[in-house]
Amino acid sequence: MATFFTWLKSPAAREYFFSTHFWGPVANWGLPLAALSDLAKDEEFISGSMTTTLMCYSLTDALISFPPTAWRVQPRNYLLFACHTTNAVAQGVQDARFLNYWYNGGREKKLGLTPEAIEAAKDAKK
Repeated sequence: MATFFTWLKSPAAREYFFSTHFWGPVANWGLPLAALSDLAKDEEFISGSMTTTLMCYSLTDALISFPPTAWRVQPRNYLLFACHTTNAVAQGVQDARFLNYWYNGGREKKLGLTPEAIEAAKDAKK
């Protein structure tokens, strides 16, 4: 711990905190924080296409393109890697909630519709 505090007082720490290696990921953390806060919201308002797009973006950057370049680029940007990994997981959970609600009967359960009631409504339309 003392080593960390010594580093914080060094010119290298000031250089890091005033660089895009720090502020880029900090600004990028808005995406996963928004996704995490959306986990408590109603599934009806989840955009399936946007959630899937954000998940693919984060997966691509975190799991495919980031690790090989992380070992070549100095300094290694673990903060950005953590940001994209968190966003990919949060968006994946949102995608699962979306699919369950719209395609696996989650909406019907929430509205209290039973299979019998749905069949009766279809028969009444005929």
